[in-house]
Amino acid sequence: MAVMQLTEADLTALAFGCGLLGAGGGGETRTATLMARESVRTRGPVEVVRHTDLAEDDLVLPCGLLGAPTVSAEKILSGDEAAGLVATTEERLGRRVTALMCLEVAGSNGLIPLVWAQRLGLKVVDADGIGRAFPMLTQVAMSVTDQKVAPVVITDERGITVTLEGAVTSVWAERLCRTVATVFGGRAAVSLFPMHAGDLPTASILGSISHALDLGRAVLGARDRDGAVRRIPGAEVVLAGMVRDVQRTTANGFVRGHALIQGVDDDTGRLVRVEFRNENLVALEDGAVVAATPTIISVLDSVEMSAIATEDLVFGQMVTVVTLAAAPFWYTEAGLEAAGPHAFGYRLGPEAHS
Repeated sequence: MAVMQLTEADLTALAFGCGLLGAGGGGETRTATLMARESVRTRGPVEVVRHTDLAEDDLVLPCGLLGAPTVSAEKILSGDEAAGLVATTEERLGRRVTALMCLEVAGSNGLIPLVWAQRLGLKVVDADGIGRAFPMLTQVAMSVTDQKVAPVVITDERGITVTLEGAVTSVWAERLCRTVATVFGGRAAVSLFPMHAGDLPTASILGSISHALDLGRAVLGARDRDGAVRRIPGAEVVLAGMVRDVQRTTANGFVRGHALIQGVDDDTGRLVRVEFRNENLVALEDGAVVAATPTIISVLDSVEMSAIATEDLVFGQMVTVVTLAAAPFWYTEAGLEAAGPHAFGYRLGPEAHS
């Protein structure tokens, strides 16, 4: 049945891929990778299955972390958060959960559900809700395709659990979960949109874990920066340079700010401004849009070619800004309405995300 058996040797590549797809968000991958390695050493490979390996009525539970990524460095997970998510969901629905699914296959959110699944003896489905990272719960495929949201379960590393039931919309789930995560200290684990495996082809991004793994292997298989970018399908370099300035604030469950990156590969002194809200959303040069959401904008370490989370950007880093197409779902009319530039208050022309 298993489409993949992820071993310890696969986790570095997966972390690279999740970092790249994170567009600066999803949380830093270092801690999550260490947790995943320890889990694999203790319990063996992670079983990742295709949606077709599941019965159509098998219950799949999307889950992940919610809140400001800057908090994760000090607010360490216990690794047992999903026990509360799964138990509460099963109690409310009166049936067993068969598999977990990443809310987003990005940053730590592409790794932590693997740890959770192993501890609970569950499978992980090769799919996710976005195919990259976005900051809000309204910006997942399940929301755009009007899947039932409730029950929504929110918990923290101490086991404190809050459940939302009834006619909960994704808008209300976002507002209430964000508030609870802030009260919890800025970060929480969440599950919502429990659905049948048969709904995954229309309400998720299929093959996303495989995709992240392939991207990571491509980067790790390269000998230099230019070779790494060439090996990433569809990736384009915006600028290679040095971080000249970072402005960042954390409030209400989000990290907002921008980074200024000055080119060093030529004598033009090009300056690119990358604006973020948990994730990198827009890249500007001389006021002109270079790239914009839903296209993935990632800032990579120019030596290791690993993605740098927005909370880890600091003055003086040598970086390479690259773009990568998001899943086709996000370039549809409904996808752009949910996660295009206008969804974040930018008034840009249609060419900005083409």
